[in-house]
Amino acid sequence: MLIDDERAAAAPATAPPAAAAASVLGAAAAPAQRVQAVLDVDLPGPRINRHLYGHFAEHLGHCVYGGFWVGEDSEVPNEAGIRLDVVEALRALDIPNLRWPGGCFADTYHWRDGVGPREQRPTMVNSHWGDVVEDNSFGTHEFMALCELLGAAPYVSANVGSGTVREAAEWIEYLTRADDSPMARLRRANGRDEPWSVPFWGLGNEPWGCGGGMGAAAYAELARQFGTYSLDHGDNHLYRIAAGAADADYRWTEVLMQNLGRYLGAGPVSGHGTNTYQAISFHHYTITGPTWDEKGSATGFDTDEYYRTMLKARGVERIIAGHANVMDAYDPDKRVGLVLDEWGTWFDVEPGTNPGFLFQQNTVRDALVAAVHFDAFHRHADRLVMANIAQTVNVLQAVLLTDGDTLVLTPTYHVFAMNKGHQDATSLPLTVRGAAPSRRAGEEELTTFSASASTKDGQVLVSLSNLDAEAPLEVALHVRGGTVTAPHARVLTADHVSAHNTATSTPVAVRDLDEVHLRDGVLTATLPAHSFATVTFATVTFATGD
Repeated sequence: MLIDDERAAAAPATAPPAAAAASVLGAAAAPAQRVQAVLDVDLPGPRINRHLYGHFAEHLGHCVYGGFWVGEDSEVPNEAGIRLDVVEALRALDIPNLRWPGGCFADTYHWRDGVGPREQRPTMVNSHWGDVVEDNSFGTHEFMALCELLGAAPYVSANVGSGTVREAAEWIEYLTRADDSPMARLRRANGRDEPWSVPFWGLGNEPWGCGGGMGAAAYAELARQFGTYSLDHGDNHLYRIAAGAADADYRWTEVLMQNLGRYLGAGPVSGHGTNTYQAISFHHYTITGPTWDEKGSATGFDTDEYYRTMLKARGVERIIAGHANVMDAYDPDKRVGLVLDEWGTWFDVEPGTNPGFLFQQNTVRDALVAAVHFDAFHRHADRLVMANIAQTVNVLQAVLLTDGDTLVLTPTYHVFAMNKGHQDATSLPLTVRGAAPSRRAGEEELTTFSASASTKDGQVLVSLSNLDAEAPLEVALHVRGGTVTAPHARVLTADHVSAHNTATSTPVAVRDLDEVHLRDGVLTATLPAHSFATVTFATVTFATGD
């Protein structure tokens, strides 16, 4: 599977949009492939944490300004400046958490600049993203109000790169302390009497890069220091997340695990005092271009590039397993969580847009990348506790795009919506029987069938992906350990893998999948080419000895 060191591998020139579409159109002439799989509904696995479906909002391009925030004087319907159509769309996903203010931006952000009367807040230069001047009109109170409207848990990233331990400690006090402390008084003076609940606290971001250019050992010491002074106030208990590795840098994870040392030795990690962090993150993007400056078009790509993208997306599972294996050596009881708090596709920006704003379109290809990631997340739910797509609105693999008063639901949005039943469900083992279908992707074989399953409240949810760009896939799912009733299936696809939604056209949409049948405990379904499908059904597991 591809890893970051292989980004420079030779790749064919990107096809123009028309040629790209033609190369992956129309599966009708391609013979269907077949796969058989087994689903054991009576063998429950680990719980799939709902926070694996988390989101990320950085001060980057139009994610915050123009995405979440339009200001109170905007003609776009809003509540105290927060855009309501975005809120409504995300609430429909049962969004569990939102990470803010970055990203690279977090390590240049000083929280005191974003509180108090907006007209008195100082401006700042966003040096990482577009070198634009921001007025700090969206700050702590606005973010917390957004989380309340969304029903989402706040995940706040502290400034470790250019900030101080005192600055971070006082931010937590401002957010979460209820008595007459100095920061609680300041919060009240700024209009908020009661403290907020802040469960997730990030100790910086990408310290090996934009967060300070540090080595693993240097950052580990800072993480211990910042974590020590990131205190729990009252009933608020922080889940501290140490900023982790890029991609497959397992050594970084090992240094952070060693840094926890004796704190792993006695009892569960509680989140108090000297237990300086409870989770370790890493970042991994699906990037397939020949160089960092030539990542390829989000919409103009050929079939070979599509398959290479799918191969890179499937590689996330190997990287999750690699970090988990390192953590297992130090923490076999899995008390420390693994967090993938930035993931998604990264292509060249759309022509004519600010290169520092990272705006890219979102196609069926992106949706299938998301589907593959979620399958991997479900299979590693024993260690992976949170994941955050980068990013929620208007940036990279966004689930929503805004343009003035219009809102577009991207193909990736629909994967989140179709999969939301997996949140806090119990994973179920789903295994392929015999050979899995595959395609060549450069010098490697890409398995073109991906799937996962879970159960909750007597319902089973099965997610199925056909990654083949040209051929449909006939799936036979043998359900063992229980009875199956009333299956219902939906599918997401379009005429070609580069199809995407705009304000005037929505070719990528969800529809019922009629080609699903149940006979003698075997579910059969025909998946169109380049499609993602879900099947739900009621189940009653057999009693022991049946």
